[in-house]
Amino acid sequence: MKVIPNPGVLGASIEGLDLAQPLDAPTVDTLITLLGRHGVLAYPDQHLTPRQLRDFSRNFGELEINVAQSADSELPEVMTLSNIVENGKAVGLADAGQDWHTDMSYSNMIAFTNILYGLKIPHRDGKPLGNTEFCSMHAAYDGLPDAIKTQLDGKTITHDFNKFWENMRQRPGSARPPLTEAQRRAKPPAVHPAVMIHPITQRRVLYANPGYSIRINELPEDESDKLLAFLFEHQLRPEFRYAHPWKVNTLLMWDNMGTIHNAVADYRPDEPRLIKRCQVKASRFFSAH
Repeated sequence: MKVIPNPGVLGASIEGLDLAQPLDAPTVDTLITLLGRHGVLAYPDQHLTPRQLRDFSRNFGELEINVAQSADSELPEVMTLSNIVENGKAVGLADAGQDWHTDMSYSNMIAFTNILYGLKIPHRDGKPLGNTEFCSMHAAYDGLPDAIKTQLDGKTITHDFNKFWENMRQRPGSARPPLTEAQRRAKPPAVHPAVMIHPITQRRVLYANPGYSIRINELPEDESDKLLAFLFEHQLRPEFRYAHPWKVNTLLMWDNMGTIHNAVADYRPDEPRLIKRCQVKASRFFSAH
């Protein structure tokens, strides 16, 4: 196994591993450590069936079945992200243009890692489209003014899945229906610390994101709105960022506890994109509350 770190604060490529084959426990432990350290890991030139993707993902913890997904009867843990329409029906959920967020902050059990496998990647003028952008929440916390760090100490933030879903519904051309009452009951708002001790690095990370965070609970609403607006702008500073250019047959995984991400919507409906995804809960690190 060869680890090639990216320049900057995020990302590394892992070469020399065939992810279609079972991994031993020491290798899995090493990959978890590397994921905490680098935030984003890319594994190029992989050849995986959906079942092999699921089996690889299971090395890292319990898999989530997305509340908004129409489940595959055989592999409900494997989600399809795509802009492809066949016979008038969408092949999967669109993931681009969703703005900055971290997945499952709206759940009592937050996400550890997202694992995506690229099957079709749009290109234009020889360049890949649909990059996935990331920001380091280790670096974002470290870069906060001391007064803001003090203000955030001991604070909690409410995260709500419906905020994100309604924002997506307002996008031009969106065909997303409102969440049903059953879906709302399945994902009620969740509360988490504004600053988390990262369970892998043991460093402080900022745990707030524009997609789901709605309120700093211990502050008056106007103060909460003002501080969240500051945090959302601060965490996107260029020195905290990395954009991953996709290639076919690359597997990409990232640490949801230490990053936020955004899928860039720079490709057209006639430029097909197809990605399979698994989402791993952080239950290996935290107990449900």
